[in-house]
Amino acid sequence: MSLDTLDGAIDEYLQHLKVERRLRPNSLAAYAQDLRELARFVAARVGEPAPIGRVDPPLLVAYLQAIAPTLAARSQARRVVAVRGLFRFLREEGSVDVDPSQGLRGPRLAQKLPTLLGREEVLKLLAAPGADGPLALRDTALLELLYASGCRISEALDLPLSQLYLDQAVVRLVGKGEKPRLVPLGAPAVAALHAWLRDGRPALAQGKRVSNWVFLNNRGGRLSRQGFFQKLQDHALAAGITRAISPHKLRHSFATHLLEGGADLRAVQTLLGHADIATTQIYTHVSDQHLRAAHRKHHPRA
Repeated sequence: MSLDTLDGAIDEYLQHLKVERRLRPNSLAAYAQDLRELARFVAARVGEPAPIGRVDPPLLVAYLQAIAPTLAARSQARRVVAVRGLFRFLREEGSVDVDPSQGLRGPRLAQKLPTLLGREEVLKLLAAPGADGPLALRDTALLELLYASGCRISEALDLPLSQLYLDQAVVRLVGKGEKPRLVPLGAPAVAALHAWLRDGRPALAQGKRVSNWVFLNNRGGRLSRQGFFQKLQDHALAAGITRAISPHKLRHSFATHLLEGGADLRAVQTLLGHADIATTQIYTHVSDQHLRAAHRKHHPRA
């Protein structure tokens, strides 16, 4: 595929993201959508096939101005990241001498603090599925794993049996960029996973062609995000949690509760699998808010 045309360059860049950067399918699809949109805009301006040399800073600015009225600030910022990533790749490959996206700036985004569950809410949620039947055992084990390890839901659902070391109370997770990490598990999570593997999983697997994933659906295949999301809503309502909830809130709660308990920021970064500590630092702001609220509530002169 030629790097001389914008369409060809996009194809090569997406292949680079897939093979060398090992982006997950959802992230890859988002990049593809954003860059194909750019290609359509450029083709409408300069014709097809659009030479890479015709893509200059004024054309990119015009593209961002054209999409701005129809997109939220966060979506605009994502498109800037995609465009800059493409031309950085082309610069490294020697296909362009000057990066036309270098001066592009997305809209300023207000820092959005993660929402989380309080400790009592977490305990109620973990207890909600119960232990009556294989599905209840599965959901309890999955919720316990999410909160005990702080893993992403995709990491939990992609977890094979070979990476679960319950005798050592450790799980091997594979995060973004296929980077592995070992995360310890507490006794409640180990007990819930043992119960699921001993009493729940065999019941779902009986007489079926079973996959190697830890968490199975009714057909013996890998449990899907959509399948668990609906279960999570049901368990949250049973626990008396009426506000919006997602698996990621357990990850936020895991990190914040560790910091509130005195954990080191670098340790939390490692447990979460963050490449950059700046990503982890947002949880210090959440923890600070917790301390300020506690001060206002309990100090007699607050």
